Amino acid sequence: MPKLGMEPIRKDALVKATIVEIGRVGSLDVTVSQIAKRAGMSSALAHHYFGSKEDMFLAAMRHVMTIYGAEVRGALEAAEGPEGRIRAILRANFSPGNFRREAVGAWLNFWVLAQTVPEAKRLLAIYQGRLRTNLIVALRPLAGARAVDIAESLGALIDGLYLREVLKSGAPDGKAAVAIALRHLKAELARGA
Repeated sequence: MPKLGMEPIRKDALVKATIVEIGRVGSLDVTVSQIAKRAGMSSALAHHYFGSKEDMFLAAMRHVMTIYGAEVRGALEAAEGPEGRIRAILRANFSPGNFRREAVGAWLNFWVLAQTVPEAKRLLAIYQGRLRTNLIVALRPLAGARAVDIAESLGALIDGLYLREVLKSGAPDGKAAVAIALRHLKAELARGA
């Protein structure tokens, strides 16, 4: 078996430390030194692996999105029927792995980063496009022509629930967030065409 080497291990530690520090501080105003210290290494080594703080932020964003994507795919594989697919998507968005304090704080700050960093904007556009597509595919058999509008409102609601969560104290309540989204979905479907 090939030897893994220290670079991927250290990069992974830096990515995870970046997410924790952004979540802890609540902004992108973290230093490479803070991130490196949390990861148990020097700032020079952190710069060696990533080059810049922005590159660390982007790697952290990719990591969060990879976890999110894997959870959504897994949830969709187990889902039955259109409504089951929607429930699976919502549960994955608000799962303990995705809807934890550090990840919520990281998402909020990635939205901020996307305002000025083209690569961050591109990554968020990929996330939004996949979420929209997954919702539309699940909604089409239930809502017909209204599927696109309902998908847009559910996407906005998901983002809004993340934004509200970052302003609260205590552990995020994913079950409550899913319940809110399902109430919205039920009301939209009841409206009909």
